Amino acid sequence: MTEDGAPDGTAAVLFDVDGTLMDTVHLHTVAWWEALRQQDKAVAMTRIQRAIGMGADHLLDALLGEDRDHDGDSALKAAHDAVYGQYWSRLTPLDRAADLLRACADRGLRVVLASSASGPEADVMRQALDADDAIHAMTTADDVEASKPEPDLVHRALEKAGVPPERAVFVGDAVWDVKAALKAGVACVAVLTGGGFSSQELRDAGAREIYDAPCDLLDHFADSAVGKLAAAPATPSRRS
Repeated sequence: MTEDGAPDGTAAVLFDVDGTLMDTVHLHTVAWWEALRQQDKAVAMTRIQRAIGMGADHLLDALLGEDRDHDGDSALKAAHDAVYGQYWSRLTPLDRAADLLRACADRGLRVVLASSASGPEADVMRQALDADDAIHAMTTADDVEASKPEPDLVHRALEKAGVPPERAVFVGDAVWDVKAALKAGVACVAVLTGGGFSSQELRDAGAREIYDAPCDLLDHFADSAVGKLAAAPATPSRRS
């Protein structure tokens, strides 16, 4: 048994949410663009889109520089949240994303959502996914001190899954997902639905496999790293 009482053979799939399961990256891009514009900070949407997936602190560092005056960060984050909140009622999962979660759960994998979103925003996305029957747990920005590309969120997701890094696969859409997963010792599979990074960039960052979308991963499930994890027996733990 693992420390949380799970069987030794338990394995897990950890899913980023924005851009991986939910079609929300462009909405976040627009919300950050508008928030920055309101404070007379001109940043091209192409730059913003490539920063989506990081926590707000790292995102603002990337867009405005680490040596900026940080006093305005809270106002920028609040402005982003106000704009993005207007879309909450229309947030839409990517094609067959919920089916992918259920395919994982049906094969005995623990599904943990690992989102850089916080509280209410994360709850809204989970409701939109409508796949609670397949979701074992969820971890959000509220659970960690450091956001992606730091590995804290992945570490917390592993804890909630009750599995070691070698018994998990992370699925994300951004270079920041890949970096966070690898820092935590977890293999990463990437999808292109975030739109910010090319296959080559994701592969160069360390992604093991690249798929066009969640539905593409689902169509190739058996041959994927996720499917092979479900089929692979765990190495027996050494007992004293």
